Amino acid sequence: MSERGKGLSRQEMCDRLAMEFEDGWIVNLGIGIPTLCSNFDFGENEITFHAENGVIGYGPLTAAGEEDLHLVNAGGQHVTLTKRAAIVDHADSFGIIRAGRIDVTVLGAYEVAENGDFANWKMAGQKGGGIGGAMDLASCAKHVFIAMEHQTRSGRPRLVERCAIPVTARGVVDLVVTDLGLFAITPQGMMLKEIAPGVGVEEVTAKTGCRLLIPREVPPVKRVG
Repeated sequence: MSERGKGLSRQEMCDRLAMEFEDGWIVNLGIGIPTLCSNFDFGENEITFHAENGVIGYGPLTAAGEEDLHLVNAGGQHVTLTKRAAIVDHADSFGIIRAGRIDVTVLGAYEVAENGDFANWKMAGQKGGGIGGAMDLASCAKHVFIAMEHQTRSGRPRLVERCAIPVTARGVVDLVVTDLGLFAITPQGMMLKEIAPGVGVEEVTAKTGCRLLIPREVPPVKRVG
């Protein structure tokens, strides 16, 4: 639970998405919040984490003081290696992506639209910058999950009717987790599937910038244990 006493912490957000990973999947984790997915305990399931910089088959983030300075994920965070790990060329890493071998990519975003569009490479008013590897991942991964805070620091919604900033890819998002709950993109629109502890449906709808499909009963977000 977050420090506010309600909602989900960033690790809990990523734990919930990690519960959706299936045995044998190859999973790419984007920079920022999504990297916490590798901390989840998958039990007997074999999940292969893929990073664009060529680290394939890494494990949890490294504890403080135990870092290997030469071993980082695509976000520059120090990680551990599993017994099945491999270090490959950057071009080979993108070859895995472009060949359609990534089962799911978990990315951060500035905005997600109700139709599954998302924007994660350029903030409003920002000059310069480039779309980077997210373009390849969004186009080639079999599933796209998003992990992000529900609102900006100024209180603007990140779940919106239409993206107001340049879109990374259109209509590709399957699931979104925020500190307020889990949301699914359906043919009818964005659905609130599960709600975070201590949060009411009215609060979620008030902080969301698009119409939400609300089931008669919304279960709590699944938690570890």
